[in-house]
Amino acid sequence: MVVYYTDTSALLKQYVAEMGSAWLRATIAPADETIVIFSQLLIIEVTSALNRRVREGAITPEEYPRVLGIFHDDCRDVYRFFGLKDDIVDLACTLLERYPLRAYDATHLATALTVHRLLAGVEDVDFLFLSADDRLNNAASAEGLAVDNPNHHP
Repeated sequence: MVVYYTDTSALLKQYVAEMGSAWLRATIAPADETIVIFSQLLIIEVTSALNRRVREGAITPEEYPRVLGIFHDDCRDVYRFFGLKDDIVDLACTLLERYPLRAYDATHLATALTVHRLLAGVEDVDFLFLSADDRLNNAASAEGLAVDNPNHHP
């Protein structure tokens, strides 16, 4: 089984065509042996990113509710997410002292590290952190996570 932790910069490629979208869609396609997990905060970030795409003209105001609806359906039916807990907040604060990350990026990394630790004793589970942010990927790698950047797969 493969567990993918995605941050917003990666998962957004599932819903908006951009560099790395085809690779991401093929990589995290629903399958019996694939789990996609993320911080619940990603829901807020994706909503924000989609609204920004409307303001920038990348998606139309008419497309927005359809794309957001598909994302919400996937959140309910396909993905698994972690809520914000005290230990994740504490770890995110520690990561901010260690790496030059933005607050939500540190929260994503703290959540991914927590999930990774929970899966550490499970046999036949591969864990991969996906982000299109090289700075975040560098911090995740330094923390011992296997990482990949969808932008490196055009």
